[in-house]
Amino acid sequence: MSFIHVLALLCLAFTSTYLAAAQDSPQTFVVQRQILEDHLLLDGIIEAVQQSTVSAQTSGRVTALPFDVDDSVPAGALIVQLEDSEQQARFSQAQAGLAEARAGLTDARQQFSRVQSLHERKLVANQALDQARNQLNASQARLARAEAAMAEAQQQLDYTRITAPYGGILIERHVELGESVNPGQPLLTGLSLEHLRVVVDLPQQYAGLAREQRRARVTLPDGSELETGEMTFYPYADPATHTFRLRMPLTEPDGQLYPGMLVKVSVPVETREALWIPADAILHRSELRAVFVLDANDHPRLRQIRTGVRNGDQVEVLAGLKAGERIVANPLDFSGTAELHPSRETAQ
Repeated sequence: MSFIHVLALLCLAFTSTYLAAAQDSPQTFVVQRQILEDHLLLDGIIEAVQQSTVSAQTSGRVTALPFDVDDSVPAGALIVQLEDSEQQARFSQAQAGLAEARAGLTDARQQFSRVQSLHERKLVANQALDQARNQLNASQARLARAEAAMAEAQQQLDYTRITAPYGGILIERHVELGESVNPGQPLLTGLSLEHLRVVVDLPQQYAGLAREQRRARVTLPDGSELETGEMTFYPYADPATHTFRLRMPLTEPDGQLYPGMLVKVSVPVETREALWIPADAILHRSELRAVFVLDANDHPRLRQIRTGVRNGDQVEVLAGLKAGERIVANPLDFSGTAELHPSRETAQ
């Protein structure tokens, strides 16, 4: 079937139906040329801002693992307990040394006070006063050394109790009960669900404009839009894929997002002029698209058009219309009425 036959059938289809409820005149729309912003649609991944692996800072045997994988862990909670008998012994030894140093300092101060009093009455020589002062300084140094040893022993004892640095989810366990660990050995890995972000790899050819625009739209598979913060661009490209990584902080008050989920990231990459018309002004028949164009005498003429992308309730026109022409904005409401008796007109 030729194009003329198809267009004739389209005219007959829209003139054969009479809508008695349509009493008003057809609404018109002036075709306008506006700026079109093309977007690149990419797959983004949600990841946790805080994700870390805690490691042992002292040696010992694992005696307790209060949490397992996938458990929710509050901040500051005990997550690993190491056997601490050796650290407890060193701590007790440091305590005793500190008590001894304090007692020695007290004795040295008393001795210095007595010698100083005698020296003022010229009952002892200067040498005795110097010796008492030196003993006092040495006692103060021994106390400082004992306090440092006490702090170190306390720190080593604290290292046997590993606590959660922040609240989150335990995602991996690297040790088991009874296992001996050494300093630097990984113990547990966890992440926080309070702060999430979206990362996406941007092709090299679009990186420049994306840096200038610094705008992106992040949506879930159901179409709901997510709020994002300021973009961060990695200052280097992946040597394998030649893409630049883009990162955006994410806000999700309902807590329905989890690390590893896929989202759609729409990034503006190009701007150009385009003709826009309302989507409701277009008549569809199979692959054919047409609109009613008003001539100089306000007579509607059915004209085929070629359409492009759709943006909300607006559709881009690639061919068939010119800026400034008037079209019927609601042709379906007036098909078959006296207002619409179309003549055929081919696309221009």
